Amino acid sequence: MTDLDLTITRVFDAPRELVFAAWTEPDQLVRWFGPKGFTTPSCTVKLVEGGAWRTCIRDADGVEHWSGGVYHEITPPERLVFSFAWDEPTGGPGHDTLVTITFDDRDGKTEMTFHQAIFRTAGERDGHEEGWRETFDDLGAYLGEVRRPLPADHPPLQ
Repeated sequence: MTDLDLTITRVFDAPRELVFAAWTEPDQLVRWFGPKGFTTPSCTVKLVEGGAWRTCIRDADGVEHWSGGVYHEITPPERLVFSFAWDEPTGGPGHDTLVTITFDDRDGKTEMTFHQAIFRTAGERDGHEEGWRETFDDLGAYLGEVRRPLPADHPPLQ
């Protein structure tokens, strides 16, 4: 671990199987992925080691930001390891970082530890920290929605 790494720990009031699924199923990722004010119009996941993932998040002005990576380790519902890079304006991948997420059961809640290594500058790290914290706020809200009992006539959540 270096001072150019980022670690964020959050506890979600949801079982770790649900939190893990929220990270790995495209139909769930599009409902929460991205900082405050962003939407996720596109998400693809090939959930196998060596498989790729790709997302597009869109800001309030309609500007699209694409990112992607490759899964290095998948241990449901305990651990995910994948690369992460924003697309450069030229279309190619930018600086590659490595994300490791652990999901620990805490009496029916999930302690998620998110670690991203290694940024080129403290400014990049700090920008990602702000974005991830907002994203995890959205994840917490989404998990609260899918855990809330729905009326019997409500269509299934996608």
